[in-house]
Amino acid sequence: MQKEGKVVPLSAAIDRGARTPLPCLPVLLLQVRDKAALQMRQGLQALFDNADDTLFEMADRAVDRFDQNLYFEAMRDLRLKRKHIERGFLDIFYDTFARIGQFDPLGQMAAKTKAQKERTAAVDGMVARVLSRDGVALEQLGQRLQCLLLRSFDEQQNPFGPAALCGYFLDAGRNLGVGLRVKLILLKLFERYVLRDVDVLYAEANQLLAAAGVMPELQAAPRRRAEDRRLGTRRVSANLEADAMGADSAGQAFMRSLEGLLAPRRGRVAPRLQAATAAQPISTADLLRLLSHLQHYVPATTDDDDFDLDQQLEQLLLRVSVRSGTRRRIACADEDTINLVGLLFACIAADDNLPQSLRALIVRLHIPLLKVALLDKSLFSRASHPARRLLNEIAAAAIGWETGSEGMRDSLHLRVERIVQRLLNDFTEDTMLFAELLDDFLAFSQDERRRNELLEQRTRDAEEGRARALQARQQVQQALNQRLRGRTLPQGVVHMLVHAWSQVLLMAWLKQGQASPAWQQGLETMDTLLASIAPHQQPQVLLQQVPGLLKALRDGLASVALDSAATREFFLQLEQLHLRACAGADQPAGSGELAEVLVAEDIVLAIAEESVCAPLLQRDEQAPELRLVQRLRIGTWVEMLDDDEPLRCKLVARIDSSDRLVFANRTGMKVREWNTVGLAQALRRGEARLLDDGLLFERALETVLEGLRQQQVN
Repeated sequence: MQKEGKVVPLSAAIDRGARTPLPCLPVLLLQVRDKAALQMRQGLQALFDNADDTLFEMADRAVDRFDQNLYFEAMRDLRLKRKHIERGFLDIFYDTFARIGQFDPLGQMAAKTKAQKERTAAVDGMVARVLSRDGVALEQLGQRLQCLLLRSFDEQQNPFGPAALCGYFLDAGRNLGVGLRVKLILLKLFERYVLRDVDVLYAEANQLLAAAGVMPELQAAPRRRAEDRRLGTRRVSANLEADAMGADSAGQAFMRSLEGLLAPRRGRVAPRLQAATAAQPISTADLLRLLSHLQHYVPATTDDDDFDLDQQLEQLLLRVSVRSGTRRRIACADEDTINLVGLLFACIAADDNLPQSLRALIVRLHIPLLKVALLDKSLFSRASHPARRLLNEIAAAAIGWETGSEGMRDSLHLRVERIVQRLLNDFTEDTMLFAELLDDFLAFSQDERRRNELLEQRTRDAEEGRARALQARQQVQQALNQRLRGRTLPQGVVHMLVHAWSQVLLMAWLKQGQASPAWQQGLETMDTLLASIAPHQQPQVLLQQVPGLLKALRDGLASVALDSAATREFFLQLEQLHLRACAGADQPAGSGELAEVLVAEDIVLAIAEESVCAPLLQRDEQAPELRLVQRLRIGTWVEMLDDDEPLRCKLVARIDSSDRLVFANRTGMKVREWNTVGLAQALRRGEARLLDDGLLFERALETVLEGLRQQQVN
């Protein structure tokens, strides 16, 4: 059966989507558009290829943990949303041609907030720099487009203009969810990798249009930047190579600076061979092959005392010496690297900031990291090294892990276990495996982090709501006690005020606040009610107040949905009380339906509750633990002894109004709360301790270097 000529495959139509050219657009314009899109796609790819390193360098230079986390989160978001932004940019670019002459990118960027003004100022500067360099070529391109389309439009409506290109990029990244600082960094990268070569786009578009007879009389704009661009390209390539060489050179310099500190440790790896003066040093390549052999025999747990790397290397070197007939030893530089990495992993193995189970998995990476250090000394000097980052990311995700109902089958534990096993099985000398595993782990941890942050936010909102409700109840209790305590009043009125009108006041405080008219009106109604049931010498004044009072009472009680029978009974009693008040007579307490009671004690609403997070203790402002707790930031991890079992939890909310610190576990569920003094006392008694969630590699390296310096001094 033949297909009819008008039948179009649905998938192809969907794939084309908004990019389907309108019949009214000339083919020549579509050719110009597609050629420009190809160049911009390449520029965007270069932008995102370099954004990761740029943000990591910013994080590495950040002076505080908040800024560092900001850049790390931006790196993860960019990695996850890169394809979406690239596709969104080109989709907007293509769609603009359907309404060419109507698009005004600057009109969509009306600056309202300070952040928007800074963003607009950055874009204006980028646009001005492009126009100063390539304004003539852009003007000629605009004239040719107007001639081709027989339509006039200004420079701001040119789909190839720098303002339009910046607008496409900002629109495509609108849902990126990063702060102003990161957006400004991305705009600088956009200028460097996309706008920098926009003169090529303009020159080729002008050349294509002129060759097709569109205003060929215009003199071509001078291509002043052609040689500069070639030099710039060479300079960028040279810089990239220099960066790689510079990083390794910096690593080599770092190792040379440690030679004096590491010298006393030489001879501990294969001591019988290292002491032999006639022994020949083994090459680094041969040493890597020996380590690759040992890598497959790393035990599953660190409890296995039979596996000692130094002893295993000595045995292998003895075999090599026997086979070659020459005594072989490890070169001094390689031995220094082995010793340094060994000290790092000894420090990691003793780091109780990490859970024991996941710490054991990380320690199994000793040989793979040692091989990386032998291959690439920039591991020690470059914070963005994939192997170093992988170690840090695993440690960051592991700090809050604890054995739950799933035990070792937990998704994080399984993921780390797979990474470790993959490196032990497959890693030889290609360090790109670490980059691949890092990307996979970042995607995994980002998804998990977002789920946990959502639960943490719910916990935080619930606790803040609880604190606000407690504050409101305390205010209502205070208002009731000021007016009722110590007085003898009709039992029905007291009951209504405590059980019903308290709810009216509570809702007014929570919804509109203490300074609101609703709260003040609720208090005035209560005062008017109490005054209305006292004996009156001037009944006509009471009769004037009663209608407004009854309306206010009915409206208030209706808002809290008080039972209709109870409401009817209260108003019947109130009518009797008003009649008695008009008569100016008192009724003895406890007689009849209008019995009175003495409010002798403070009123405590049944729904009000004090925090039971910890006993109230005397505050010692000079205690170091108290000052430490007062400076705790949201996100700090704490380990507590819970029924003699360690409980790891994170500070997710600080409720100042009730002095409560709320802690949640790794999944965002609330597990504990303390007040400031209670947590300080727990820290002092050793019932709780703060965990260091800094970067693991940096923390271990700093500890090792400090230890080596101390040994040298002693």
